[in-house]
Amino acid sequence: MTSEAVRITAGDAAGALYAGQTLRQLLPPEAFRSTAVPGVRWTVPCGRVEDSPRFPWRGAHLDVARHFMPKREVLRMIDLLAAHKLNRLHLHLVDDQGWRVESRAYPLLHEVGSHRAQTTTKPYREGPEGFDGTPHGGYYTLADLAEIAAYARARAVTVVPEIDVPGHASAIVAAYPHLGADRSKPVEVLDRWGISPVIMSPLPETVDFLATVFSEVIEALGSVPYFHIGGDECVLDDWAASEEITAYQRSLGLDAPADLHAWFLRRLADVLAEHGSRAVVWDEAFVSGRLREDTIVMPWRGMPVGRRAVAAGHDIVATPVFPLYFDYAEASSSEEPLAIGDATTLDDVLAFETVPGSLTPEEASRVLGAQFQLWTERIPDGRALDYRAWPRGCALAQLTWSGDADGFTTALPAHLARLDAYGVEYRPLAGPHPWQRGGTGLRAHHPGEVKVRDIMRHVEELAHDADSTRPSLA
Repeated sequence: MTSEAVRITAGDAAGALYAGQTLRQLLPPEAFRSTAVPGVRWTVPCGRVEDSPRFPWRGAHLDVARHFMPKREVLRMIDLLAAHKLNRLHLHLVDDQGWRVESRAYPLLHEVGSHRAQTTTKPYREGPEGFDGTPHGGYYTLADLAEIAAYARARAVTVVPEIDVPGHASAIVAAYPHLGADRSKPVEVLDRWGISPVIMSPLPETVDFLATVFSEVIEALGSVPYFHIGGDECVLDDWAASEEITAYQRSLGLDAPADLHAWFLRRLADVLAEHGSRAVVWDEAFVSGRLREDTIVMPWRGMPVGRRAVAAGHDIVATPVFPLYFDYAEASSSEEPLAIGDATTLDDVLAFETVPGSLTPEEASRVLGAQFQLWTERIPDGRALDYRAWPRGCALAQLTWSGDADGFTTALPAHLARLDAYGVEYRPLAGPHPWQRGGTGLRAHHPGEVKVRDIMRHVEELAHDADSTRPSLA
């Protein structure tokens, strides 16, 4: 930048886009408004900026299954990721509580699986459940998905779709009961939180079904370098109880349902590889050691299992509950809105060590980066999404781009002014605005009942069990 001009030199289009974001940050906060406002002089200081990211994977996970987020919210999230030089949107498209994408091959997926009759009004572990009696649902058409992907690509963001199988499958089995492992039980789209024992059958018919659905999603999205297939929190009891599934397991030379679970995910990874996509899984899928070598593991149960995954030769993306699950409250206070527990603070995120010091240089090279998770059991709309994501998401953007938190705290107030101009309803550093508080109704937060560190101790203990594919948070 000189007194005459601004010159941008970049290795590719993404680099030029990031340079533009840096330039935007050097302008007054009003540069983040949707149009120029009168009375503001746009000036940029002279200087030279050389910059590059530490990690190739800098992302956010958005769960649209528990509470559906309309397309406008997804597009807005992409804009905010790009503004923070984050480049992955992990879109969680299906869970027990809803299926969120059109399928022309299997239309009951969106006709039946995309909505539930009501939603629990009480989190699990808080006594008898009540329900709101209000239907909830929605889905993206394949054209919507194509639009989302194109919009993201123009902003250097890669959409990583997730079809979570074989567990978390109530919405799928409600639409196509013959795909369930236990066909004797009626299944509906789940109207409560927590883990369901409903699981898809691992038989060839299910693989063929999913291969068709994967093809539809990939065709709509266009280029899909990564495709998440879940694999987490699977209750394998119905597999063990089924004579047909047990016979199939033995025909494959597998000793236990856990081995069949790994075989099933590897078979799906092979299907994705035929489309040029790398499979991504949550860490329960890793423990058997039977995954394809190119499968990426997301160690949500903590970095100890992440260390085991990289030692086994897998690339990982850091996703630990603490401090990267942003459905936890930012403070242990009754002023906070409803959250799964407390607390994960901004400072906790800033202190996160993306690459554990215990890794060898070769193992460290397998840490692709990190992403924050927005699970939406307690995030019903875009306003709540803003509150949970920012400014903690700003902190993760800093860590994954520069590799450290130097200067973040000092620079944050100026950045929050940019978010104000953009219209982001983030959580203020001093605590929620009066209208952001949980109050005493259904959105009330009960501080101290579930502590994130207690949860982490529990899941890390489970992660030490190399044979554990059982649910961690039943």
